[in-house]
Amino acid sequence: MSTVKLLEDHELPPASAEVFADIRATRKTDFVNNFWRTLAHDPVLLKRTWESAKQVMAPGALDPLTKEMIYIAVSVAQSCEYCIRSHTAAARAKGMTDAQFMELIGVVGMAAETNRLALAMQTPVDEAFKGV
Repeated sequence: MSTVKLLEDHELPPASAEVFADIRATRKTDFVNNFWRTLAHDPVLLKRTWESAKQVMAPGALDPLTKEMIYIAVSVAQSCEYCIRSHTAAARAKGMTDAQFMELIGVVGMAAETNRLALAMQTPVDEAFKGV
């Protein structure tokens, strides 16, 4: 259960309604998900978060599917069910296959395991890796 009310469109502060309009226009959909609806209580936080997400997730040196897959990996590492599910849906919409998803999860699992092993053993970083 959410710790804050999910605001419906008719309940939005005017500044939040403006951000929702931009979300809809940018994503070319009428759907505004629950994450944005919880942030809508604070129009400044909503706008800042939307503007940052819009900029970071825009096409660049990394293609949009790769960015979504990275978002999934970080969300798994942070145990954020909402983000895992929403970015998996976004990645699938951008063409991620079941095989890609399973390979991604395999890499995330392996990284988590080897990270914990290196941390537990306090493995020193090789000099060859320090300049990278």
